[in-house]
Amino acid sequence: MASPIEDYALIGDGETAGLVSRDGSVDWLCVPRFDSPACFAALLGGPEHGRWRLAPRDPVRVLRRCYRDATLVLETEYETGTGAITVVDCMPLRTGPPVLVRQVLGRRGMVPVHMELVIRYDYGSVVPWVRRSARGIRAVAGPDALALYTDIPLRGEGLTTVADFSLSAGDRRSFTLVWHPSHQPPPAPVEPEQAVRATEDWWRQWATRCTYQGPDRDAVLRSLITVKALIYTPTGGIVAAPTTSLPERLGGLRNWDYRFCWVRDATFALYALVMGGYLDEARAWREWLIRALAGTPDQLQIMYGIGGERRLTELELDWLPGYEDSVPVRIGNAAHAQFQLDVFGEMLDAAYAADRAGLEANPEGWRVITKLMEHLESVWQEPDEGIWEVRGPRRHFTHSKVMAWVAADRMVRLSQTVRGNAPTDRWQILRAAIHDEVCQHGFDPARNTFVQSYGARELAPIRK
Repeated sequence: MASPIEDYALIGDGETAGLVSRDGSVDWLCVPRFDSPACFAALLGGPEHGRWRLAPRDPVRVLRRCYRDATLVLETEYETGTGAITVVDCMPLRTGPPVLVRQVLGRRGMVPVHMELVIRYDYGSVVPWVRRSARGIRAVAGPDALALYTDIPLRGEGLTTVADFSLSAGDRRSFTLVWHPSHQPPPAPVEPEQAVRATEDWWRQWATRCTYQGPDRDAVLRSLITVKALIYTPTGGIVAAPTTSLPERLGGLRNWDYRFCWVRDATFALYALVMGGYLDEARAWREWLIRALAGTPDQLQIMYGIGGERRLTELELDWLPGYEDSVPVRIGNAAHAQFQLDVFGEMLDAAYAADRAGLEANPEGWRVITKLMEHLESVWQEPDEGIWEVRGPRRHFTHSKVMAWVAADRMVRLSQTVRGNAPTDRWQILRAAIHDEVCQHGFDPARNTFVQSYGARELAPIRK
């Protein structure tokens, strides 16, 4: 069984991300992209579905873990009965294929260390062919290949690559794992120490751009670093999460794939980036959105792939037992075809926030949101699936109508800063009409509360 989800730390390179447990196991990694099939999928099963563990062989007495200040370089310190070591994990920012660097540093005493590498492509279903190389091993299956470089002797045991070695104070041993297309030769190995140092420098330089100076700045900066790690740098798209099928409730059925760009979620992330001073990321996301929205307004989706892909076909992986036996395990997401009225409000609220923060206007962007607003005027009175993505009959969700009001309100405000004629009066009338309808149908005066949908008594949906 995988570790508790709260025991995982995130590492990433701006195009994908891995999860590292407290016991030193990388239990989730998709390469080369966030939405690629996982080569380590123990998070949704067991070690046999792929993982990479690097930790002391002996029982651990004390464990400490942290990120190096203002970076995504992870340090885990283990104390055993014979000494102490630190494991350093990071994914260097891309200059070529994806790389995962793991270093072990001797702190004191003498500590025996065990390394166990289980590569299973296609979400734990495919065992690769593994061959020795001059500097380690190469594992190939179908389109994928991973090359492990190290000066530590490796051996095979039961379709697993293992190594055992000991570290004294001052010793340093390194492993680098590089993905590449299987039809191409493996790339040259990176120099581990230089890669870690460059990764650390890059993140610290990025952190200096944070303009937030309020309470709990360290926590805010850490959150912004996490958001940055979820941005697919080549396109600017922001994934909701780097994982799939972690359950909303243990043992439940609502186990969805979140490695896509929800328009709603990304606009909230955009809002945070803008408020933190990261206008370059906000600009890249806006350009991604304009490209993704190409077509007619009635084709607007609630989510897209990280490159703007529209077809996100949902499948079930029946060979994976799921996180804490929560099945089915799914990839893809059928909710991409749902109608969710609220996304109009979130998009236009984010556009308004970007405008207030000083992000330069984009004439093409203004034309896009104007067309979307015209479409909203014709559909806001229709029922939808809502923010909860219910897979059942559409309803008039109160939240959806309120966010339609937000869309109208933000367009009124934006129209006051845009050159040219805008139907501001018409949008003001629409804003008032939505307000009146919500107060009439979405509010229960007997209980003095808004309800989940028109005519309902519950305040939130009942999930099964």
